[in-house]
Amino acid sequence: MAGHSKWANIQHRKGRQDAKKAKFFTKAAKDIILAAKAGGGNPEDNSTLRLAIQKAKAVNLPKDKIENAIKKGTGELAGGDIAEVMYEGYGPNGVALLIDAATDNKNRTVAEIRHILNKNNGSMGEAGSVAWMFNKKGVFIFSKENATEDALMEVGLEAGAEDIIDDGDSFTVQTALGDFMVVKEAFDAAEMVYESAEVSQVPDTMLEVDKDTGLKVIRLMDALEDNEDVQKVYVNADFPDDVFDDLD
Repeated sequence: MAGHSKWANIQHRKGRQDAKKAKFFTKAAKDIILAAKAGGGNPEDNSTLRLAIQKAKAVNLPKDKIENAIKKGTGELAGGDIAEVMYEGYGPNGVALLIDAATDNKNRTVAEIRHILNKNNGSMGEAGSVAWMFNKKGVFIFSKENATEDALMEVGLEAGAEDIIDDGDSFTVQTALGDFMVVKEAFDAAEMVYESAEVSQVPDTMLEVDKDTGLKVIRLMDALEDNEDVQKVYVNADFPDDVFDDLD
């Protein structure tokens, strides 16, 4: 299939963030609350909830906290008054930012995000200023040690995957949003091991940045993701490979 993306190095940066487990329980629980609130508390009938539960289990969120989060989302327990909000902005050198937040106080969250952006060479954008640059898709990352392109094409394309991208030492498989769970279940049934599987905001085009700018963008993303209300941060930066050498 076509093209070379730098999705893999975004995932590399994300791997660093994933090591910060302190706030992961809160973020995982919020994902479950939002999913249950939108589509009901039965994961068999709610694929978004099913994925949120799988991701919560992957970060070892206890079973009782998963059950309580579902009940908060369906209104059986208090604490489900959380709204999903997408903020748009710019990072260093005009890098586009989408900031996915889940909050019970929008005024607090927007003020905190604006402060983080201003402190890290970024700025808040108007609604619609950068969202048009991204498309919501399913994204799988496979190490070449665990999968071949032929196997990915046989299983993934048959299940409805849109594209398979060679990222050097890994493959990225992209799907339409509505096909994500079907493709995931096909990979699971074939016992194909992926590094990550998630619904993500994928940029239409990537903006190449130098090492200095890349470091600033990554530090801004880390600062945003350290905020308790921020669930995910997406950028259109194409990072140079050596940018990760200078990160702790």
